[in-house]
Amino acid sequence: MIIALVQIPLPGGKRPRDLVTAQSLESTKIFHKVKGLRRKYYLNNEAGGDGIYEFDSREDAEAWFNEGWADWMEGRFGARPTLTLFDCPVVLDNEEGEVRVDGMPVPPPWEG
Repeated sequence: MIIALVQIPLPGGKRPRDLVTAQSLESTKIFHKVKGLRRKYYLNNEAGGDGIYEFDSREDAEAWFNEGWADWMEGRFGARPTLTLFDCPVVLDNEEGEVRVDGMPVPPPWEG
């Protein structure tokens, strides 16, 4: 699994929650079709609008975050985003009470 962190520096401080919610919901029309995208978290803070993306593979992430992606985002938001990709071999899911390594459940270490 690949985690992508996108940061968009926006002026003016933290955006109003209602605005962020409306814009984020609208953008799901785009992101629900992205190949290999498992989840997208829409973030808002004083520094700008950020997002965390969970992809099946690096190949899928790199296909989405292609050469023209940053230009497209800059056109939408008026600011150039930064992108950081992370390999994510281990996931702790407290809601499910499980640990996964490379997507496969493993015995929880706290039970052993």
